[in-house]
Amino acid sequence: MADKTYAEYTGVEKAAILMIALGPEKSSNIFKHLKDEEIEELTLEIANTRSVPPDIKDQVLDEFYQICLAQQYISEGGIAYAKDLLEKALGSEKAQSVIGKLTASLQVRPFEFVRKADPSQLLSFIQDEHPQTIALILSYLPTSQAAAVIGSLPPDKQADVAKRIATMDRTSPDVIKEVEEVLEKKLNSLVNQDYTIVGGVDSIVDILNTVDRGTEKHIMETLEIEEPELADEIRRKMFVFEDIVTLDNKSIQRVLRDVDNNDLSVALKNCNEEVQNVIFSNLSKRLAAMIKEDMEFMGPVRLKDVEEAQQKIVNVIRKLEDSGEIIISRGGGDEIVV
Repeated sequence: MADKTYAEYTGVEKAAILMIALGPEKSSNIFKHLKDEEIEELTLEIANTRSVPPDIKDQVLDEFYQICLAQQYISEGGIAYAKDLLEKALGSEKAQSVIGKLTASLQVRPFEFVRKADPSQLLSFIQDEHPQTIALILSYLPTSQAAAVIGSLPPDKQADVAKRIATMDRTSPDVIKEVEEVLEKKLNSLVNQDYTIVGGVDSIVDILNTVDRGTEKHIMETLEIEEPELADEIRRKMFVFEDIVTLDNKSIQRVLRDVDNNDLSVALKNCNEEVQNVIFSNLSKRLAAMIKEDMEFMGPVRLKDVEEAQQKIVNVIRKLEDSGEIIISRGGGDEIVV
């Protein structure tokens, strides 16, 4: 590598150099967002990188900084705005090169301009739109922003929008463009993109986990009447077994009183150490020892049986929450009534 000019380095080689320069802690966080094949390719390249000339490392960091800066400018005002600012800072040729690399490797999400809007301001823009239009826009937003908007919609629209998000699959660029053009005069932006998978059950689960309990309850009750299978799928994903660590000790102890010990032994067979520690710390020493012994002697357990046991415990948690005996912390401003 040492004899090559910077222009001769491949993208993977530059990425490997960047990971090395950033150090293991920051690099490990980046790896969490990569696909398995990308991780394998990058790991191999890092392993094969013996030494990096200081000037090459500096150029990699500089290019990375410029691309990050360009992405920020695009988010703030679009590609034309980013190009204008970069030309002033870097010159026309270099600015064009940075924008070219960015648009070739990164996708600018539709409705990026909406992501900067205050939820109350955004609500005033879209509340009179068709529920399908609202669902499409919310699918592209951060969950906290989408939750704030859906929580402020009229009750009759909340469940309708939630259902449309959950059942949304692929949206053509023509449809996205048409929706953006409707909002262009209000928000003054337009972004196009290739076919994109948005929405889905996971998307609405993230939103419902963030809205206040009243909004969530209304949406779920409506869906249970109109779309019982969809409501059941959403409910199963809204609080997974591992989320038990987010409960306070008093709530965990209350849950464990209603849980069958055999179910608990099976449920703990395939969970992380943090969950096990939290559970065992809320059991008596005698009962904790008995559960550990049961786990040790039960041998291999089918994953399906483990998941069923975990779901039984999650059902207990949701039942206790519905009855008001425990509180699951949310981001939507739940109030505690004494």
